[in-house]
Amino acid sequence: MTSGIRMARLCLSLGLVVGAAACHDKTPVASARPPVNVDVINVALRDVPVVFDYVGQTESSQQVEIRARVNGFLEKRIYEEGSMVHQGDVMFQMDRKPFQAALDAAHAEYAQQKARLDVAQANLNRVRPLAAKNALSQKDLDDSIGQQQAAAAALEQARANVTSASLNLGYTTITAPVTGLSSFAKKQDGSYIDASNSLLTYVAKLDPMWINFSLSENEMLSLRTQTKNGSLKVPGIGELEAVIVLADGSVFPARGHIKFADASLSEETGTYLIRAEVPNPKGSLRPGQFVRIKLLGAQRANSVAVPQVAVQQGPRGAYVWTVDKDDKAQQRAVETGEWNGNDWVISSGLHAGDHVVIDNTLKLMPGAPVKANLVATPSDDVNVGGQGGAADAGGASAERAGNGGTGAGGPASGGNTTNAKAGAGAGAGAATQAPATTATGPTPLYFAPGSASLDAQSATALAAVAQQLSASPSTQVVISGYTDSSGSYAQNERLARERAATVRAALIVAGVQNARIDMRKPAKIVAADPPEKSRRVDVTLSPAAGG
Repeated sequence: MTSGIRMARLCLSLGLVVGAAACHDKTPVASARPPVNVDVINVALRDVPVVFDYVGQTESSQQVEIRARVNGFLEKRIYEEGSMVHQGDVMFQMDRKPFQAALDAAHAEYAQQKARLDVAQANLNRVRPLAAKNALSQKDLDDSIGQQQAAAAALEQARANVTSASLNLGYTTITAPVTGLSSFAKKQDGSYIDASNSLLTYVAKLDPMWINFSLSENEMLSLRTQTKNGSLKVPGIGELEAVIVLADGSVFPARGHIKFADASLSEETGTYLIRAEVPNPKGSLRPGQFVRIKLLGAQRANSVAVPQVAVQQGPRGAYVWTVDKDDKAQQRAVETGEWNGNDWVISSGLHAGDHVVIDNTLKLMPGAPVKANLVATPSDDVNVGGQGGAADAGGASAERAGNGGTGAGGPASGGNTTNAKAGAGAGAGAATQAPATTATGPTPLYFAPGSASLDAQSATALAAVAQQLSASPSTQVVISGYTDSSGSYAQNERLARERAATVRAALIVAGVQNARIDMRKPAKIVAADPPEKSRRVDVTLSPAAGG
């Protein structure tokens, strides 16, 4: 009985195994994966346009100091502060009465000396014929000649005094020497003006406008090397076209050209000063603005460029999908260069004749069959907008960040390249994130007396601040200035606010969000403070700077 049961169980088990095998044999074989339809471009060597992107600061092409030429009391300010003035417009009027009196006295002296000359000349006319007849001695003749010549010289002196007095009277009416934007009056009505305080205001010519920016020594050497070996084609310096992008990202309508490149390296900033000149007929650009300047006209010679959509990012870096001769998808590691318009410049990894996939890349895997549709290579597109699409001439992001700019063209940088005027920009595209910034002491930025424009040393200090802010997105910044205890408090406070606004504008252009900037009311300096504190703006970083 027990043996029969065991035999029945064994037969049942064998039956199940055989049945399962039979079912497995009847399962249809999975069909092969169909080819993926993709568009590909044929890689070819070509000259790719290059856009050099820097951060610059506008400067008047002719900023004139309006100074009093004579000592006296300032009677009245004629012009409206901050308005456009034209050449010859009256700006200040000094008290004319003392100078009018001096001119009247000079005229009287002139008349007196002319009368003396007339008498001396008449006397000489009488003595000369008598001396010829020996009726008078030679000494009498010599005395008459000397008196006549002395009287003539005195008359010339009197004439010069009249001219000088007339000029001094004219100098009491102070006019604009150029057409431009006026600054605020540094002296008020009734002030006494002498050589020590003769500066009254400034007039800044707006058309054309200068854009100053700088190149680091490493960047300049890299440009020279690439130009020499033929990898970079750069036209003459005056042929590079300058496009100006304002702080809000809008493109300034007029384009300019490079007009000046300093031959010597600045010892203070370690950079070369470059200057572009841009037409500004409507006066839209104002001195002291921070802008982006993009230089067009250079080309990367015999380069490989692919659309940005073709470049992917993986754990090991950038790669593209290619199609081999067997119509199979293959992954190819590449090294990216500049980000130019809609294209990546590929430094290595691709060669002429390669087929690069530009769509449906998410459906691909190595060795997968594809059905390639060859499409035309998109035309070159130069990006001159406010963000993105810039070329890194030196190819060294870290160097630019260290000199107050950002690197370009790599995945880490997002294609944004800036090189501040002595550090006006910041490392907006740092490849690594630094630890969050903790509260630190203030960074002092000093301005020239009466000026709201950053000098080179302060701009360099601001570059380091902007770089810290870029590396620490959670950090905020406090900007606070100081007002002088002497002179007009209203004017001093206004100047302090203008200086703080200059710092704020520089940080915004460098990529710092406005919400991270806290503007504080200018503080008064006290007697114990050093005099230079009145020219200072403090920039303080803090994780909780609001308030």
